[in-house]
Amino acid sequence: MKDWTVGHVMTKPAVSATETDSYRQVVTLLMEHHVSAVPVVDAFARVSGVVSEADLLRKIEYVGDGNSRLLEGRRRRQHRAKATARTAGDLMSTPAVVVGQHMTIPEAARIMEHDGVKRLPVVDDLGRLVGIVSRSDLLKVHLRPDDEILRDIETNVLRPFLADDAATISVTVLDGVVTLTGRVDRWSAADLVARLIRQLPGAVEVVSAVEFGFDDRELMPAGSRFGAS
Repeated sequence: MKDWTVGHVMTKPAVSATETDSYRQVVTLLMEHHVSAVPVVDAFARVSGVVSEADLLRKIEYVGDGNSRLLEGRRRRQHRAKATARTAGDLMSTPAVVVGQHMTIPEAARIMEHDGVKRLPVVDDLGRLVGIVSRSDLLKVHLRPDDEILRDIETNVLRPFLADDAATISVTVLDGVVTLTGRVDRWSAADLVARLIRQLPGAVEVVSAVEFGFDDRELMPAGSRFGAS
């Protein structure tokens, strides 16, 4: 089966800043491209950090308040330092959270959720910036046409995993919802097919009404039993 990766859905070329770009240049970049953050790259196009609107707003937050406080915490001292920063290299937050272009979409979604970010720089095997992936980009898998999902099911699930039983299964796909009917020899075959289809990009839901001739659940090791739904 084809696993959709970040590289399939990312936006490219990526909008980025260089470490020497000025404060005003970074602000202009965000405004012109309607984004809330941009990766900062070094001379070799490797991601060295990210500048966000929050980083830029420190200059407004601390305007006229240049004196540091003796008992001030580390985070606040860092924020105050950014208020006087003039280049992207001094403004950026590090280390940058990045993903590889071969990472699967579910993995990228988990990183976004864990780190609380909406966009991730995408890098190649050498760490060079090749694109940007956003939350909306990850949702592109659910824009796959129904007929494309159907072909994927027939070619990459039914024929390889059901062999002779493939012809006994009827599949319909409507708005990403897959409905299965028919009959197979064993319960485990019906369960396997349903589980594999749920993993396909664009499959929103799988409704299985497939019947089976023999319930082989009791013959399977307890740890390998899966409940069909």
